Amino acid sequence: MGFFPVPARGEGRSMLATLRGLSRHGDVVLLQRNIPWEDFYKSESAPSRAFSDLANLVRLSREKGLRTIFVVDALNGLDRRAFYGVPAAWGRPSFADARVRRAFKNFALRIVREFHPRYLGLGSEVNTYMAAHPGDAANLVSLYRQTYAAVKNAAPETQIFSTFQWDELRLADGGINWQPIRAFEPQLDLWVISSYPCLWLGSRRVPADYYSPLADETEKPLAVGEGGCSSRKVGRWPGSDRAQVDYLSAIAEQLGNRLEFWIYLLYNDLDPTWYNKIVSNERDRDTLELFYYMGLADAAGKPKPALDAWDTIRQRLQRGR
Repeated sequence: MGFFPVPARGEGRSMLATLRGLSRHGDVVLLQRNIPWEDFYKSESAPSRAFSDLANLVRLSREKGLRTIFVVDALNGLDRRAFYGVPAAWGRPSFADARVRRAFKNFALRIVREFHPRYLGLGSEVNTYMAAHPGDAANLVSLYRQTYAAVKNAAPETQIFSTFQWDELRLADGGINWQPIRAFEPQLDLWVISSYPCLWLGSRRVPADYYSPLADETEKPLAVGEGGCSSRKVGRWPGSDRAQVDYLSAIAEQLGNRLEFWIYLLYNDLDPTWYNKIVSNERDRDTLELFYYMGLADAAGKPKPALDAWDTIRQRLQRGR
């Protein structure tokens, strides 16, 4: 169980404080990185400042006793319908573009050869992109399959997955749209979801059968790659201490004994003043606002009630293994 290593503010001292909190309350960090397209579309071994920054974070995390899970992410974390950082000179990006495909695969292989991860994600919340761009969906899947084969050839023991946005897979009649996940089979070593139910259910509590269909549908290992609920209301979006605890309880009760890993998005809240300065796109800023108070501790590191619930669940699940 663990978190994304996102500091309250993008400063060295704040990052070290976050890593200390993670080491006390987690076992693992999930390092989800956008692709340095221009660095990697020609060569897997190209010099890259972005990769050096990642290597430093891996080192700091491991010094704190935290294991690392990696996700290679082509998309905007605040808008899964769009690519992130593709050079403007490349034109409108798609997963059919040979440069996009080479950079994606090369970056994944560099991570595998440098860090030897047990778990590697190839894409995040990909069903959101597939629904928005159905004409590019087959290209995304074929790139996943090609990269899966290349990684397995280099490191057969690495467990590979993509993540799927669970709340979007749920249908109005209570059913589940399994097609996006099935499109990646059998090259999914585990089924991994993200889930932010408070953004979908409003103030309603998470139903007792919200996550259980996932455990019923496959015998493969399961994982939660990201998720959470806000501890306070943001605009029209609800949030409360109770909502955070309810979310944790729902995951634990419905999936707990099947989880390979469980990543809660944020250990600590984010400082809105600092993050508003670095996000220029207004729509992205509005989306980021939904996550400011999703931490299990506030921006100063003060625990919320959900942190005690997290620690209790973590101890119980560890005893059960």
